[in-house]
Amino acid sequence: MKLIYSRPILRDLSQGARIAFARQFRLKTQDNVAEYLQVGGKCRRRTITRYETGERNPEKNRTHKIANYLNVNYHAIKRYDFKEPLDIIYFLLWLDELMPNYHFDLTEVKDLDNDTLKIIKRFLNELDSMRAKRKKKEIKYIDYIEWKLNYSLGDNHE
Repeated sequence: MKLIYSRPILRDLSQGARIAFARQFRLKTQDNVAEYLQVGGKCRRRTITRYETGERNPEKNRTHKIANYLNVNYHAIKRYDFKEPLDIIYFLLWLDELMPNYHFDLTEVKDLDNDTLKIIKRFLNELDSMRAKRKKKEIKYIDYIEWKLNYSLGDNHE
């Protein structure tokens, strides 16, 4: 039997689409997620379907559980309020899935002493580096997505 890996497709930047992408990347079904979350009832999968379609949004603690089960950084699938740099960074990481050739240039931004801008600039340099490695085939698509789904600012910022 030959197994074929089907690359997940991000349909938009909503929380539900991001959860669905991460679930599909991990080769999990909605039933797998529902079972892990101990969702009860006759149609256990319906709750996960509603999360993924945006009909409902998981509570923060449930989002943490989903992130844990899918082995992704919580920030990859949380609802963004853009009050912290990681919300902006993860938004840009997901935007990279929809528009892989976009490029942000912060060299003209005057207020680079702002801590948030410094963090984002450092991230954009890392993103450019990872893109270059991907282009040169130094890393595989799966490694690139793994880096994105588990991106971290390190111990000093999270």
